Amino acid sequence: MKRKQFSEEQIVKILKEAETGAGTIGEVCRKYGISEFTFYRWRRRFQGLSVSEVKRLRELEKENVRLKSIVANRDLELEAMKELLRKNW
Repeated sequence: MKRKQFSEEQIVKILKEAETGAGTIGEVCRKYGISEFTFYRWRRRFQGLSVSEVKRLRELEKENVRLKSIVANRDLELEAMKELLRKNW
């Protein structure tokens, strides 16, 4: 099954539509072609956030992944240097 990528605006719109009581959560999920699990995951993560806050959250998550990668690479380099120093002693 092909996976859809929803924009921040679409996610916030879907959550707000479900909050207003326009229909049941199941009906809203069927309308947009998402599973209820996806809906509840989005709601747990994005409930009460505006579109700009959701965009900022995603930017911070990407930055966090980048920084974790940098730290992991640095740790590998340190371990390699320690191993090299142990061999030379």
